[in-house]
Amino acid sequence: MRRSGSTRRRGRAGRLAAAGVTCGAVLAALTVPAAEARPLGRGGGTEPLSAGRTGPDRTGVHWAVQDTGTPGIRFRGLAAVDRRTAWLAGTGGTVLRTTDGGARWRNVSPPGAAELQFRDVTAFDARRAVVLAIGEGEASRVYRTDDGGTTWTESFRNPDPKAFYDCMAFFDRRHGLAVSDPVDGRFRVLSTADGGRSWHVLPADGMPPALDGEAGFAASGQCLVASGPRDVWLATGGGAHARVLHSADRGLTWTAAGTPVPAGDPAKGVFALAFRDRAHGIAVGGDYRSDQPSPHAAAVTSDGGRTWRPAAAPPPAYRSGAAWLPHSRTAALAVGPTGTDLTTDGGRSWRTIDTGSYDTVACTPDLSCWAAGEQGRVARLER
Repeated sequence: MRRSGSTRRRGRAGRLAAAGVTCGAVLAALTVPAAEARPLGRGGGTEPLSAGRTGPDRTGVHWAVQDTGTPGIRFRGLAAVDRRTAWLAGTGGTVLRTTDGGARWRNVSPPGAAELQFRDVTAFDARRAVVLAIGEGEASRVYRTDDGGTTWTESFRNPDPKAFYDCMAFFDRRHGLAVSDPVDGRFRVLSTADGGRSWHVLPADGMPPALDGEAGFAASGQCLVASGPRDVWLATGGGAHARVLHSADRGLTWTAAGTPVPAGDPAKGVFALAFRDRAHGIAVGGDYRSDQPSPHAAAVTSDGGRTWRPAAAPPPAYRSGAAWLPHSRTAALAVGPTGTDLTTDGGRSWRTIDTGSYDTVACTPDLSCWAAGEQGRVARLER
């Protein structure tokens, strides 16, 4: 029987409300006191651990791993729009999209991009998205779609063999930036004012000199992050100090601040940033080599990145991605190849809640969190 429009609207509203309650319960369970919590699941799957270092299981929260059908792809780019819609960007020029909460993933990769490595993706909704390919010279490219990936337009191809673009961030649906490793001694910034349809390089005179060996890390699409209409932060490593650069005018001028995250090696530094507002942020990183320890691999700021303090109890290993839990002032997740960590005190202390491998993580305003990584892996927090 055909239902009236008002009945359909009430039904849809009821389903959305129920989903919001479910997602809210998941995130509420995550933030129970450490004495009442335990790791989510062995290897990031849905199965519970029989015992955990942090105590008996009382949450039932877990990363629910989904089948993307792409076991050979590593996804370092993740754009979570809401609890139903997400985009992935990875190796082999691969872009996937789901609009049903991950039950099905559609391959919407740009044609002719198989040799590219997509490391970042920004999605405005289920139809409009921008993806960034990384690499030296012409390997760094930007593509945009306005029809859910059915067609793509290449909007930027890097003409400078000295440039290597790492990540991008958008302030809104029109204004965004992409950043390259230093060219002629300064990080290079690319700007768009039309949603990624066209790009131009910003003047370099507002960027402080780079340190010897300093660069960004294209590990999770989170080395460049924005909050609000004008503020943006850039994470660095490889130099003598791991720094965070901040701009309050959409990339025209920048200031640099040192962090306590170890550096001094091309494999060390800050790999990801997450800001919940203009003042409060977290930085995670370390040494990405699996045989090397990563002590002191997290830091926090409460003054917009002017100063950074070390986490009193940082994650136990290198972490490449971070995200604040929706609508929380104190809770955030950090992910890496050896696990997922949770903070409930604004980044001052972290505890491991999962041992699966993920490179990047994102949460949405409608109370959903997603993670992605190697072997075609993508997961969503469920209870």
